[in-house]
Amino acid sequence: MVRPLAVLGGTPAFAEKLHVGKPNILNPQRVLDRIRQAMDSYVLTHSGPLVTEFERRIADAAGVTHCVALCNASIGLQIMARVLGLHGEVIMPSYTFVATAHTMRWEGLTPVFCDVDLATGQLDPEEVRRLITPRTTAVLGVHLWGNPAPVDALADIAAEHGLALFYDSAHAFGSAHQGKPIGGFGRAEVFSFHATKFLNAFEGGAVVTDDPDLAAQVRAMHNYGRDKAGAVRGLGTNAKMTEPAAAMGLASLEGKEELIRVNTERHAHYAAGLDGVPGISLRRPEPGDRVNHSYVVMEVDSRAAGLSRDQVITALHAENVLARDHFHPGCHRTPPYAEAGRLHTPRPLPRTEALSARVVLLPTGLGVSVEQVDEVCAVIRALVDQAPAVRRTLAR
Repeated sequence: MVRPLAVLGGTPAFAEKLHVGKPNILNPQRVLDRIRQAMDSYVLTHSGPLVTEFERRIADAAGVTHCVALCNASIGLQIMARVLGLHGEVIMPSYTFVATAHTMRWEGLTPVFCDVDLATGQLDPEEVRRLITPRTTAVLGVHLWGNPAPVDALADIAAEHGLALFYDSAHAFGSAHQGKPIGGFGRAEVFSFHATKFLNAFEGGAVVTDDPDLAAQVRAMHNYGRDKAGAVRGLGTNAKMTEPAAAMGLASLEGKEELIRVNTERHAHYAAGLDGVPGISLRRPEPGDRVNHSYVVMEVDSRAAGLSRDQVITALHAENVLARDHFHPGCHRTPPYAEAGRLHTPRPLPRTEALSARVVLLPTGLGVSVEQVDEVCAVIRALVDQAPAVRRTLAR
């Protein structure tokens, strides 16, 4: 890189902003054709043919027998809490989107935040064990950044202590652990199909499981507690996916393998371009796991890089690279959980806080070319090379 850095007075590397989480829109004409099909049939919701097809194909892709499509993943987690009959405390990571905690709190449960393994970012099973009390009712795992959680260890803990185990799999559709697709672990898993997620259904989610009784309860509860005949059999809500959302979801699903290829290619370019940069590292999958690479996760070691994570983000923004932190500062540091102290955080979370202070998300997906990825890497190299000057400028 020969031009001056933007933060030092140069022009930005990119004329247009590069976004993190820009929706991937695959085959828009196919989406519009299916929406037209729904409009022509006047079937726009209530488990129409597009939603039914979407559920079948999601179940197939996730390697399970049942899928209930929903309006979003948050309501899926809430329904799971009801269907599992949870009460008391639910152990979960603090290093997750706040919806993981909010949904349990909304259902009258007590989120108990657990520290992570710094090497993986996932729940630390030994820390989970230390947090189990007579009030513990479940473990809610998270497949962070599409990387599988420690599913085997968590399954052992749940079985040993008689706890429900289910997963917030918002990041992880299309990923797999040792050849088994994410979707078949625990009692059930909840996917997100929000516009920014790997599989985009405008806004949506799903509960997937191999348990037919659990699936039937979820299906009833997502439609006001009604059974297939329309009779009300219990408490329920309105969590149905619409036909237009399923139209978008089907188009995304049909492009799943192409999107994984694109994401993997971008990730490989980031890995090559940032290799050897002092203080800069990239998260990589565990051996034997397949991930969707929907997130490119860079970590900044401020001592080695000469810049803090926030300084790197500020300098990248000057180049029109809208990198950002992720899940900072952790659920345990945000309202309403921070005010409750040891109720939600009975043990210190030093690794969560260390991870939260280091992570940077970088742009990827269909909206970013490999040439742009290479240029982002060149900018990051230049930032570290010129760290003293960047620090002085940002301190003014």
